[in-house]
Formats: sequence, C-alpha cells, structure tokens
Amino acid sequence: MGKLKAEDHNLFMQRCLELASNGLGNVAPNPMVGCVIVHNGIIIGEGYHHSFGGPHAEVLAIASVKSPGLLSESSLYVNLEPCCHHGKTPPCTDLIVEKGIRKVFIGTADPFPAVSGKGIQALKAGGCQVKSDILTRECRRLNKRFFTFQEKKRPYVILKWAQTADGFIDVVRKAGQEARPTWITSERLRLLVHKWRSEEAAIMVGTNTAILDNPRLNVRDWIGRQPVRVVIDRKLRLPDKLHLFDNSQATLVFNDTTNEDRGMTKMIRINCQQASPKEVLHKLYAMGLQSLFVEGGRQLIQSFIESDLWDEARVFCGPQFFGRGVASPQIKDIQPLHIPIGKELFFWFRHPNNQ
Repeated sequence: MGKLKAEDHNLFMQRCLELASNGLGNVAPNPMVGCVIVHNGIIIGEGYHHSFGGPHAEVLAIASVKSPGLLSESSLYVNLEPCCHHGKTPPCTDLIVEKGIRKVFIGTADPFPAVSGKGIQALKAGGCQVKSDILTRECRRLNKRFFTFQEKKRPYVILKWAQTADGFIDVVRKAGQEARPTWITSERLRLLVHKWRSEEAAIMVGTNTAILDNPRLNVRDWIGRQPVRVVIDRKLRLPDKLHLFDNSQATLVFNDTTNEDRGMTKMIRINCQQASPKEVLHKLYAMGLQSLFVEGGRQLIQSFIESDLWDEARVFCGPQFFGRGVASPQIKDIQPLHIPIGKELFFWFRHPNNQ
C-alpha cells in the first residue's frame, strides 16, 4: 500500500481522529468521523462530519482538494469505514470510487448493520486497495458512545458525582429544608460539568435528588445541545414547580401510573417495582438515545455500579470535611486515574471492559 511507513499511516489516522473530535456533541446519533486526502506524503484535503444530517467527512475532504486532478494519485484516510447505503446523504463509497481514489486506509470497521463490512467490500469492488485496522483502539475509543450503542444495545453510561475529602456527597437534610444542592466543587468545575452535559444525549437523577436539589439539568454555562432529562418518579410525587417540569427541554419521567405527554415532558409507564438500570437503558436505547450522564444521587449511581451497567465514572473530590452525611458511591477493585485541579482532585474510572 504505497511507499509510506506504518508510522506515517498512524500519523495521518491520528489527524483523522483530531478532526473527527470536533463533532463531539453535534453529530449523534452518527459517529464522529474525520478524513484526510494525502498526495505524496502531504495532506492536500481534509474534513470532518460537522452535524447530524450534514455532509460526511469524506465528502468534505474530497471537496477541499484544490487540484481535483490529484485525487486519482492520492490516498484517503478515514477513522471509520465509509458508508455504502443511502441515509440522509448518498453513499461515500460511491463518491470515493467515482473520484478515482484507489488507496483507502480505514481506522476501524463500522458496527452499524447497514455498513459493517459492506463499505469495505464496495470499495474493493470499485477497484480500491483497502487497508483497515489502523489505530483501531484509538478509533473505537473516540466513538465509544456509538460502538457501545451498536454492540451492547444500550446507551454509553457515564457516572458523575462530587465528594468531600472524607467521602460524603451530601449533608444530612432536614425536613422542610430549602431545595438546593450542597456545593462541594468550585465554579470552574461546574463549568466543566456543563460542557460534559452538552456532549451527552440524556442526563439522569433520582427522585430524592430531584426533590432535595431541584436541579435544572441543563447546559446554561456552556454552548451546546440540551440533553434529554430523565428521572424515575414511581408514584408521581414530584411537585410540578420543580425545574424539571419547566418545559424548557425534553424530559422523560418513568413511573408506575401513566403514559402521556405534558408539553415537553413525556410520562412513560414501566414496572417501577422492578425498575432497574437495565430496564431504563433498554427504554432509552429504544428511543435512540446514545449516551446517558448519571448525576445522582448515591442510591441511583450505586444501582448502576452494582448492575455492572456503566462505562466510566468521573468523580470530583473537594477539600471539605463534612464529618457525617450521605456516603459517596463506591467502585471497588478499579484503580482510577488521579488528576489534581487546584485544591481539588479528579478521579476518572474506566470500566475494565472498556480498556
């Protein structure tokens, strides 16, 4: 496949990944894809998928080449197998073949059934030389949400909480106390959390957190899409005055009683007696929600941990000591990555199956 060395192929694929990452939070449920066109070891065109329904990376990269006559002498690099079916856009494989590009380097195969393996077959049938599995692990990690959704048939699950230096996530609340969160982290870390929210399809809290904190669960300190809010309210005891029911964004309420729409709030009846993370994820998967950001509280987060239905956990540890309160969730036998942020610590856990 040409005169380039293996490390050159890795370098160009790494550029594809850098480009693709620009689509985070904007392309779902599509995967993030970047593409570069290389002629004699020099990149002459590049592009990435900007938004769902918009042109694919391969289309933009090919269109960016200022001298189209060079395409037949060039190689195309892309981090995910090109599509070969008609979706919101025409097949990228047809365009690649039509433009006379004869060498295609692919990071990893696409698990989506309409594409999986068929894109590579279409390229080969069109006369292309194809080499795949370049930086495969890195390519899969970039699109961890997409691969989890396609392969495990559930959303990618991120757990998030903040805890004190002595291991508590909240103080003991008294009856009638004003509904507001107990802040443990600094303002700059709350800004980061809003960025994270904008990157996920849905965000979830438990009934007690909804009552005690009255969270908005929105993206107000960052620019990005609002996630779908999710809460379990078995007996529909949450008061209408909560921010969750302000009709400012789509909200799902799993309950024992009714199926109905109330503006942007959708009531969904399930068997809450047996409600489990598995059942919730099954419902969210059926709705096409590719990722879930679980923000609390302890009981809800621990249920995902004990059900072994999580992919990563992001934990902030503040310098405060509560002495007593609500104990933080526990992830056993997994060593997290430690990152100091000023006076605070960030612990990042990755599920062993996602290494």
